[in-house]
Amino acid sequence: MRVGILAATAMLAACASAGAPEAGAQAQVRSLGEILEQSPASDWRTVDPENTVYMDLPAGRVIIELSATFTPEHTRNIRELVRAGWFNSANIVRSQENYVVQWGRDENDPGPMGAATATLTPEFSRPRRGLDVTRLRDPDSYAREVGFADGFPMASDGREAWMAHCPGMVGAGRGDTAESGSGAELYVVIGHAPRHLDRNIATIGRVVQGMELLSVMPRGTGALGFYETPQERTAIPRVRMASDVPANERVNLEALRTDSATFRDVIESRRFRRESWFLEPVGRINLCNVPLPVRVRP
Repeated sequence: MRVGILAATAMLAACASAGAPEAGAQAQVRSLGEILEQSPASDWRTVDPENTVYMDLPAGRVIIELSATFTPEHTRNIRELVRAGWFNSANIVRSQENYVVQWGRDENDPGPMGAATATLTPEFSRPRRGLDVTRLRDPDSYAREVGFADGFPMASDGREAWMAHCPGMVGAGRGDTAESGSGAELYVVIGHAPRHLDRNIATIGRVVQGMELLSVMPRGTGALGFYETPQERTAIPRVRMASDVPANERVNLEALRTDSATFRDVIESRRFRRESWFLEPVGRINLCNVPLPVRVRP
């Protein structure tokens, strides 16, 4: 079984067991691999092909899961852009150290938009009501409440909820006006979580496979990491919706359900690090340090 992690690092060899140990008790320590191997099939969900984007780069494929729960209009618009061929022959145009990698079309080379629209009503947040949230009990600097909903890291002020800018999260670039982001230009977080972007831009999904292909893009030398010459850019030959790819050519992915007992075990294993290397188990965790496991369907 192959397991991928949102943070785009290799799977760590070991992590701690669920929950804090009682004084003097010897807690069982399970590795992350053991936690996932012992999980029931019901704790995993199929990554919906209709909400999955395949972006083929010269070095391989990047797979992005869109969130119709948090950004339904952007999800719809991106589907239309992909199916119209907007992203075919687009380019990686920006790579800023410890921040983001961005891609889109040159403004002097507009592509077909099909039924997509050039502007959208902002989807920076959605109502908190109706979300099934696995909450973190740890404090957060940017929000009253943080946790996970529908497979994505989220934050909330109690009334509104939004997807957080954790590494691997994908957002829709925009200009100065709130409605100027349509999904025609996208970026992925490759560095330390830029949570100051939360609620200032629509976060539309996350990379579930191929993060290593984006994080190694050569850093741009221009302002904000933009490439200064066309030769520096990386061409994107083809982008498709997974549901439009023949079934025998798809990567059948499953994501660990964030409302599952296994996911709660994963959270606690990272909150209390009891591997022999750790001298201090900490007992706390940051929203963006919780892994979101993905695997190829066994």
